[in-house]
Amino acid sequence: MANPGQKVVLITGCSSGIGLRMAVMLAKDEKQRYHVIATMRDLKRKDKLVEAAGDAYGKSLSLAVLDVCTDESVKQCIDGIKDRHVDVLINNAGIGLVGPVESISIAEMKSVFETNFFGVIRMIKEVMPDMKKRKGGHIIVVSSVMGLQGVVFNDVYAASKFAMEGFCECLAVQLLKFNVTMSMIEPGPVHTEFESKMIQDVRQKEYPGADADTVNYFKNVYLPSSVDIFETLGQTPDDIARCTKKVIEQGSSARFRNLTNPLYTPIVALKYADETGGLSVHAFYHMLFNLGPLMHVSMKAMQYLTCGCLRSRTISPN
Repeated sequence: MANPGQKVVLITGCSSGIGLRMAVMLAKDEKQRYHVIATMRDLKRKDKLVEAAGDAYGKSLSLAVLDVCTDESVKQCIDGIKDRHVDVLINNAGIGLVGPVESISIAEMKSVFETNFFGVIRMIKEVMPDMKKRKGGHIIVVSSVMGLQGVVFNDVYAASKFAMEGFCECLAVQLLKFNVTMSMIEPGPVHTEFESKMIQDVRQKEYPGADADTVNYFKNVYLPSSVDIFETLGQTPDDIARCTKKVIEQGSSARFRNLTNPLYTPIVALKYADETGGLSVHAFYHMLFNLGPLMHVSMKAMQYLTCGCLRSRTISPN
């Protein structure tokens, strides 16, 4: 239970990665401003979180079971909170999907949307009415830079994040009238166990339905380039947690969109520099198919392209 003056922060997807680090960082806040309710589908996976939380576990951090893919689980979790009072909702739970679209079943695509899109909507629908009644609250969605700029072979994942960005952009306008803040956290590559395992898995996977050329481009052009991008531009879960904490501290003055990595800003800027879309599409084409073998060099060049004025548009983790 939260102490008087503490904000109740509910976070989804806390068994590992970004969600775990967010939960621990907020629970260990030096000013003890937050009581964190860290949720996950299966509490058997709580050990890493409990170990990282240390003395905060059972005090400023509590655990709850939550599966964002079922209405019943979402309602039961919120009903279990005193007065259903949530000051800050952080929608972090998400899953990825990468590969040639011809080899991805509709069922797999629906699974991604069920978590990344409808899971977030379930959470928002459950806490938003109480926030509107209280005329206060902060809804944070961990989106992705891929919700702003599509990336080849990430078609379905990017689509789920684009959908989330559009939904939240619409809702943010209405929520302002009720003094409820909506904020998007938009990381680029993040070094997590989830990402490392996914890259390993897709290297070994077969892709029935996709032609040989496409599979070759995916495995031998995209994947090596993707590894270079992760190594050069990747942030840590702690980086994202720090950025999110800053957004929470900003409260009602927080920006709607918050890119966490200034090195990704030039890529997003390409899209907004040309309303026809041709500039970003062709830039990505040349980056992948013409500069693929030199991706590490081009990534280093991108660091120099990132000037101070673009950095000011991001939320720095430091």
